[in-house]
Amino acid sequence: MPSVAKKLVIVQDEESETRDQADPRTEQASGDMTEQGEQTGQGEATEQAGAADENARPDELRILEALLFAAAAPLDEATLGKQLPDGVNVRDALTQLKAEYATRGVNLVKVGKKWTFRTAGDLSWLLTKKSVETRKLSRAAIETLAIIAYHQPVTRAEIEEIRGVVVSKGTLDVLLETGWIRPRGRRKVPGRPLTFGTTEDFLSQFSLEEVGDLPGLEELRGAGLLDGRLPPDFQVPMPSDDTTLRDDEDPLEPGDLDLGLAPPVSRTDE
Repeated sequence: MPSVAKKLVIVQDEESETRDQADPRTEQASGDMTEQGEQTGQGEATEQAGAADENARPDELRILEALLFAAAAPLDEATLGKQLPDGVNVRDALTQLKAEYATRGVNLVKVGKKWTFRTAGDLSWLLTKKSVETRKLSRAAIETLAIIAYHQPVTRAEIEEIRGVVVSKGTLDVLLETGWIRPRGRRKVPGRPLTFGTTEDFLSQFSLEEVGDLPGLEELRGAGLLDGRLPPDFQVPMPSDDTTLRDDEDPLEPGDLDLGLAPPVSRTDE
């Protein structure tokens, strides 16, 4: 009996020793799998890096984005174009950037001939601040502003002819202080009266890209702002805020803006 037990112990020890010995084929297979996994990982990393390069935004868009975000006021295309790489079409780049921001919290908008970022219209309520209105435009000022916007360049006498009443100096002063109108030049007629036009602040205040976006006859009539008994030949002029002086205008002379008709340079908004 003791000899049988000894045999069993010897057999078990041999089996244990056999199991403990590593199979060279297993080690080779494991090494191959590890190497293959490393190669696969490196390939995926390379593909991801390539995809990242393809999805990288063009430098001109990043430059425009940085300039417009940092600017305290809207910037024109000429100013922006000076900072872009050679050969870049500024208008096309701005159009692409505008499309990118169309669905975001801020939108790229054109005000007059300049570009700026503005809060998206549907989110403007988040930034609404209730405040006491310290001064409102009188009806005379509103009518005068509308005449200047649609008929510019226009003189004070021409405004009075359209309104049918005398325009007080105070009315023009109020509009000049708001920064919504400005003296353009002088009419080439006896007395050489000042001509007036709108400003970029006017466009910004009423969210207009250009003064030509003002409502026309049918829009005004549909909004109930015009009497339904208008003369058959009544027309609403096509407004234009072209800064180029007309043939019947002379440039402003030195001292024309020192007549109390424009806000002081140092004046700040209250």
